Amino acid sequence: MFDSPHPVSAVGVVVALPGTGSDADFARRAFEPACTARHLDVVAVQPDPRAVVASYRAALDAAAATGPVLVAGISLGAAVAIEWAAEHPELTAGVVAALPGWTGPDTAACPAALSARATAAQLRVDGIDAVIDRMRASSPRWLADALTQSWRAQWPDLPEALDEAADYKWPGPERLGTLAAPVAVVTAVDDPVHPFAIAEEWAALIPRSTIHRITLAELGADPAILGNTGFAGLTRR
Repeated sequence: MFDSPHPVSAVGVVVALPGTGSDADFARRAFEPACTARHLDVVAVQPDPRAVVASYRAALDAAAATGPVLVAGISLGAAVAIEWAAEHPELTAGVVAALPGWTGPDTAACPAALSARATAAQLRVDGIDAVIDRMRASSPRWLADALTQSWRAQWPDLPEALDEAADYKWPGPERLGTLAAPVAVVTAVDDPVHPFAIAEEWAALIPRSTIHRITLAELGADPAILGNTGFAGLTRR
């Protein structure tokens, strides 16, 4: 199935990592249908808002204790997936990196980091109800519903979770260039928070990668397009 030293029969589980402020429910909806079609178990990780990245890495370590894993991440989850896969090539069957947001540790101009930091500040000043009302007024219905659910679940620790995401140092060119696992990069070509140019850069830097394009309308209509597109890319790879 994958251009990997680990055959699909050896893959213990698929670990799905959500993006900033998101939750296990959205990660499950994004990746579980593709896993089910391939008879693979999936663990969708619910982030600990007090230690988001640590909770992701702990889930990956636990899953890998039973054998090689395939890591599927969205936005921040994609960055953590890449970092963990680079550190554990012997335990990584492949990576689906959906909606990458930046390259390198200097995130001063990263749209995702700027958005997370601004939202954290607003939450501290105005509270969650007012911020959710503003978010819903300016977001597509599918995104507003998903974030309303995940933000309320992570409150009152949500501002700290968003600040952690804003401060996260994304993998740089050297890390991307030495990644051993096959990677499918999935990008929404009209997403201003996760620029298409960043996905192109990741695909150019990662040695064994493919890039796959979707739109935000397609993602809103069916989040499973992330997993279906990414897994198909790994299969072709």
